[in-house]
This record gives sequence, C-alpha cells and structure tokens, in this order.
Amino acid sequence: MYRRILGGLATAAAMAATVLVVTGTPANAAGTGTGYLHTSGNKIVDSTGATVRLTGINWFGMETDNKTFHGLWANNPWKSQLDLMANLGYNTIRVPFSDDALKPGAQATSVNTYSNPDLIGLSPLQILDKIVDYAGQKGMRIILDRHRPTSAGQTALWYTSGVPESTWISNWKSLAQHYAGNTTVIGADLHNEPHADGTNPNATGSCWGCGDQSRDWRLAAERAGNAILSVQPNWLIFVEGVSCPSGGLSNTWDNDPSNDEDCGWWGGNLTKAGQFPVRLNVANRLVYSPHEYATSVFRQTWFDDPSYPANMPAIWDKYWGYLYKQNIAPIMVGEFGTTLANNVDKVWLQELMKYMGSGVNGMSFTYWSWNPNSGDTGGILKDDWATVDQAKQSIISPYLIPPVGGNPPVSPSPQVSPSVSPSVSPSASPSASPSVSPPVSPSASPSSPDGKTCTATYKVANQYPGGFQGEVTVKAGSSAISGWTVKWAFPNGQSVSQLWNGTLSASGSNVTVTNLSYNGALGAGASTTFGFNGSWSGNNGVPSSVSCTAS
Repeated sequence: MYRRILGGLATAAAMAATVLVVTGTPANAAGTGTGYLHTSGNKIVDSTGATVRLTGINWFGMETDNKTFHGLWANNPWKSQLDLMANLGYNTIRVPFSDDALKPGAQATSVNTYSNPDLIGLSPLQILDKIVDYAGQKGMRIILDRHRPTSAGQTALWYTSGVPESTWISNWKSLAQHYAGNTTVIGADLHNEPHADGTNPNATGSCWGCGDQSRDWRLAAERAGNAILSVQPNWLIFVEGVSCPSGGLSNTWDNDPSNDEDCGWWGGNLTKAGQFPVRLNVANRLVYSPHEYATSVFRQTWFDDPSYPANMPAIWDKYWGYLYKQNIAPIMVGEFGTTLANNVDKVWLQELMKYMGSGVNGMSFTYWSWNPNSGDTGGILKDDWATVDQAKQSIISPYLIPPVGGNPPVSPSPQVSPSVSPSVSPSASPSASPSVSPPVSPSASPSSPDGKTCTATYKVANQYPGGFQGEVTVKAGSSAISGWTVKWAFPNGQSVSQLWNGTLSASGSNVTVTNLSYNGALGAGASTTFGFNGSWSGNNGVPSSVSCTAS
C-alpha cells in the first residue's frame, strides 16, 4: 500500500506513427509454454492447453522520470542482467511504465554508454523493444504494467485531469497493436494499485462494485480490458484489486467507526470480485493480480496477531486466494517484497511462498523487485546491480520455474546465511565504487519547535565515468513527523540530473529536497528513501554534512 519507488499524451495514431512494430522471437515451450496464453478455471495455459506458471520479477524504471529501466546506468550491461534473471529461474518480467514514457519525443535518461552502447539514442519504447526481443530469445514472457498516469507519482484513480481515461485506453490499444504477433508480450496489467481516498461517506478513491462510473475500478477494468481485446484478443488482462471496496479510507480519522470496512493493501483487496466479477468480451482472458507486502512497507494489524503466522492463510483467502481456491480465475500476485530486515518479514515471505504453492500448478507471481533501489523493499540485486541477495533468493528459488533458454535455478551458496541480521540497516549498503570515500555522510538533525526530529543518511549507491546514483534515507526520530526537508552542499561541483521520491530545489552546489505527498508522514523510527542520478568530474566526495528538518 505505502511502497514507493526511489525514483496531453499521444493518441493511438500518433504513437503508432513514431514506433516500429517488433515481431520478436516467440517464447519457447516448457517453462512459459508455447504461443499465446489463456485461462482455464484457475490455471493459465498455453496454446496447447499445457499449464503454465509465471514465476517472475518486476524491473521498474520506465514509470519514473528516467522513462526507462533503472540499472541501465550500472556497469552490468542490460543483457547480462537478463541472463542473470533467467539463470536464477525467473521466467517473466513485469514492466511498469507511465504514459509519459509513451509521449512522442520521450527520452530515456541515465543510460551508461560504456556498458550499454547499443542503447545510445533510443527512445523508451525502442529500449523496451530490445528487452522484449532478448527476453523472448530466452523463453521469458513480458507483462506490461501501466503503473502511473505520469512519472510524478501513484494515483488513487486510473485517470487524472491531465491524463483522462480516453488517453489511458488509447495508449493501451497502441501498445497492444505495437506488439501484435509477438508472443513474448502476453498481457496488460491495466493500472497499478487503485486505492481509496477520502473518508466514508465522502469517498473519492477507487471502489469495487459501487456502480459509480467515475470511481468503480471493476467497471473501468472492463472498459479498458475490452478495448484492448478488441485489437489484441490474445492478450491476458491482469486486474488488480483496490484497497477499500467503498473507495473511502476506513480509520478513526473521521471519528465514525460505523462506516469503517475491511481494507487491505493498495491493489490487494479483491473481496468483492466474486460478487462483482470483471466481465470481458473474450472468454478465458482474465487474471486477478493482487499485491501483498511485509512490515518493511507497512505494519498491518495482522502481523501483531498472537497467532501469527498461522493467521495469514485465512487473510490471504479472504482478500484474494478464494478466487483461486474456488476455481473462479487464476491469481498472479503482481507485487510482493520485503527488505528481510525483520524476522517477521522472513517468516511472512516463507509462508506466502508456501501458500502460493509449488510446481506448475501453483499461483503465478512477479516479485518486487529486481531493482535494489526500491526504498521499502530493496531488490533481488544488491547496489552494484550484479550481486544477488542470497537471503531473498534462497526463499524464492524453490518455487521458480526457469524459462527454456535459461539454466536451472541457481542455488544459493551454502556458506551464505539465509537470514538478514536485524542489526544491519537495509539501506546501509557499501558503495559500488571503491574509489568513493567515505560512501556515507553524517547527518545533522535540528529539532523543530515542537520537538520533532529526523535524520538523513547520504550514500553513493553506484558510480560510473561521469555519473553516479545517490540515495538518501530519511528517518523520523522518537516522534512521528508529517514532513521533512533535507539539505546538503556538494563538495566537488557535482549536480543532480534526475531525482525520485522527493521534490528537488538546487542552487549551485546547494541542494534541498522535500517530501512528496505520500512519503512525508513517518511514524516514530520509520524511514523512507529518495534517490537521484548525478554527474561528477575529478572527485565524487560525499557532503560533509546532511541536515534533516522535520515538521
């Protein structure tokens, strides 16, 4: 629900005119099946009727200001990263994007021309085409995820005043036509994490089954899904849940418990899908795709239940698992992840993997995320974009079905402990560049008039000739805060080119970053992370001090 990434649109005709249709290499048999996929009861099956289980990973970035995959700035080339994904056993990639990346003239930024010279000058869609083509050669599948209307941030509804529903649908139809005939691209995750906004009875967020055309996500999913199927009847349509079925936040803020309801993760509540199913004009194309997270994202009440983790299967059954168990539709858990910094989270991940089942008949999933720069979860890769986090991989690996063209899943090294010590901060990774010293800056924490405090820790996460990626972790003090401002001065003339998860203000070497609407409020001791890409020459020293002011 609260996970955040560190980090007029084109009409269908206009976009189609600016891109080259790519046919690619069809996905191979076995791991991800043959031809296009469809559904049969709670199973996903291929063109021969064989059951297929998607066991994949999210590789994000195309939904951010970079408009392309994060990690293309790293020393590890993009093809090597795909090779590693396949060798680890991930057979599917879920690709988040925003409509900004599809605009005519959209430019991909922060691409390392040393490690990825074949991507120089390519548009976001052209880079995606290359990923799709190579993934297809390895027998992998691609799911496209319309993550946000713009790169600015997540939205409760699937449209905004600047990106109306008509643009959302026309861009989806254009993508469906663009990849027509390419069986590597198997479907559309229509919109990421529709969720509640406002309080009942004055709800303004996405509802399920409420009948309001402007807010009922179930009805919007039908409109978009059927529009896509009208031009590409072979795609699967992935539909996420909401957070609260009414579309209104249920809590004590309105001091009226009489209208509270059962709410879950953003995109994770499909309790009303049995009563109000998504109706598509092409049979056997619907896959429900909930999201599920651990305490590193938000400490839901069920994590503190005395019966934990024995209580979790019933919770999963209630929110989305019943759709699978009652043979109503397949489940593909589109996002789930954790830093593993807490043993509660390790248990959660182990139990969730068991719940989804093993072998080809288990539920499909795409883990969040491949990227190490997901602020609340981290990734399967560490900060160098090449080293695998074996603690996470060791839990997931037994459930992976590798693609044909990839190798069997890589087993974790036996000398690596499968757990993460809770005494190690998940954000305090060593710098990827041994020439950066020191990798982490100290933080000053001036108090606000009401005693609220925060700290900020600056880190060089990755460095390459002329450029680098920085990360700053903001942590609330002993009291909850509602907002934060971080300031520092670069010592060697560095500059920031892109920043995500914050609002940037820079004057010469002085940098100020303030929170966005969704990551300013932090509980006592809670933290959030923002990241940026920058340039440097000569020396990339870290600031001597970084201040954080809370409000």
